[in-house]
Amino acid sequence: MKTIKMRGIAAAVTGALLIGFGANAMADSTDDILNALIAKGVLTEEEGALLQKGRTGEKEAAAKKKETGISASYKDGILFESGDKKNSMQVNGRLHFDSRTYDYSGNNDTNGNVSATGADTFDIRRARLGTKVKFGDYYSGEVVFNGVGNAPTVDVAYVNVAWWKPVQFRAGIFKMPFSLEQLTSSNNIDFIERSFVDAYIPAKEIGAMVHGEPTKGLTYALAMSNGSNAAETDNRVDNKDIIGRVTANFAELMDNKDMVLHAGLAYAKGDIPKDAGLGGNRSTEARGAAFFQAPVFGTGYNNDKSIDRSRLGAEAVVAYGPVKFQGQYLTTNYDWQSNTRGYDVDVKTWYAEALWTLTGESHADRYKAGAFGALKPKNDFDPEKFTGGAWEIGARYSKFDASDFNTAGLISTSVDDEFTGETAAKTAANFTEAKALTAGIKFVANPHVRFMLDYVKTDFNNPIGTATGITVNGKSEDSEKAIMFRTQLAF
Repeated sequence: MKTIKMRGIAAAVTGALLIGFGANAMADSTDDILNALIAKGVLTEEEGALLQKGRTGEKEAAAKKKETGISASYKDGILFESGDKKNSMQVNGRLHFDSRTYDYSGNNDTNGNVSATGADTFDIRRARLGTKVKFGDYYSGEVVFNGVGNAPTVDVAYVNVAWWKPVQFRAGIFKMPFSLEQLTSSNNIDFIERSFVDAYIPAKEIGAMVHGEPTKGLTYALAMSNGSNAAETDNRVDNKDIIGRVTANFAELMDNKDMVLHAGLAYAKGDIPKDAGLGGNRSTEARGAAFFQAPVFGTGYNNDKSIDRSRLGAEAVVAYGPVKFQGQYLTTNYDWQSNTRGYDVDVKTWYAEALWTLTGESHADRYKAGAFGALKPKNDFDPEKFTGGAWEIGARYSKFDASDFNTAGLISTSVDDEFTGETAAKTAANFTEAKALTAGIKFVANPHVRFMLDYVKTDFNNPIGTATGITVNGKSEDSEKAIMFRTQLAF
């Protein structure tokens, strides 16, 4: 009887000790303790098996709790993640605070009128808050709200289905697969503003896309969109824009992790309503003066109500270590029939740039799936020791050329019967070509904070008629100089 009582006490004590170990006890240690107690006769084999069964159930419960539990951490945003890492939600945001200073200051209008063009200003360029979600192994999505403007608007909203990694599907509002410069987030672009090319590419639009990376270093995407970020309400244009892009990183294909040898081609085809215009006003890259305005269609046309628009883009990058050379070319073609004649005109834009990360960070580390991510310093900036952070300098030359509009007589003294507003176009903007030179320096304190300083000089060429300059607050100008500074927070 005494022996039975002792065994019962020993079993109870042993069970308590094993429970005390909880999830932190090692399985091998638990088995060793049980085997030793059975070998010494303290526990019978039946008692040991009973305790082992309880321990197994406890471990299974702990493992299940770990898989279904939610943990919070920080990784490029506030991250909530399930224990099995199959489900997650990440909160992201960005704030871009800019200052812009132009050389137009002091221009006086003799009539007493005030112009906002070229006014020195502080500006909240972007203020966005969003979330990225992932469900299981196959489903993900993103929703971003833009807080700049009179009311919050939906900037991005899509769902992505990845049943097969090389063949994925996406639907909603998202960046169309066309331009390397656009597909690089505004948090990570090389200069404060994108180039002339960006004004004519498909950007964030409502549509659907099939895309993927069939092998490391090769990407493809084919999308169909409304041609805008809103629902289509104009039944005069029934066709959707078809947009496609393919890229190859030959360095990645050769397993060279220190280089980027990127080449890409993109094409877009679709229709736009005639009264949607032919590109509209074109302002400088520094968001200053408008130097070109496409002609405006009147309401008296009776023929085809649409314009065929096609866009062809090419892009290339050569990067090795801290040095990067990048360029893009885009031609946008407009083809339509007026009441009196047919038109076929092009707008051509391109840029070439060079960047050097003075602190040695590699551009290849930023490249993934046909686009560039954030420049992350080797060491975060320490204001107490005044060490760390990443410094980069760069220069960009870009060109805008809509001289076809002059050649075709779209902007001239003779007005086509479909056009109105010719006089307004001449007085508001007087050039069909522009070239811009940008020099910039940036300091990246850490992956979330960076400061950028750019100088942009824009010269206007190929005047319309006898124009000698654009009018800015009563003064004629044939060039623009601007200094821009950005303070950026992204998480």
